[in-house]
Amino acid sequence: MKITTDQVTACLEQVMDPELGVNVVDLGLIYNILIEGQKISVDMTLTNPGCPMAGVLAGGVEQALREAFEGADVEVSLVWDPPWSPERLSAAAKAELGYTG
Repeated sequence: MKITTDQVTACLEQVMDPELGVNVVDLGLIYNILIEGQKISVDMTLTNPGCPMAGVLAGGVEQALREAFEGADVEVSLVWDPPWSPERLSAAAKAELGYTG
């Protein structure tokens, strides 16, 4: 079965930031999804480099992908360039968080 970016994105929409209650896709934390056969590579960031939830969020992304795509080789990398900013929030996340910037 061919893995698609849409399938991976839908999977990651189920991974919630435990502090904000918004999924990692709508928060704009997912920068890149690369699929090569049965290998899924995800570049993601955090709202700030010192985020205490780093391990939880990256681990949640990896676990969700491993469960959804059993047998796939999954690699999740934390990246800091470009830095995250509130402009990366989806319209739904902005509304949920009350962001008006």
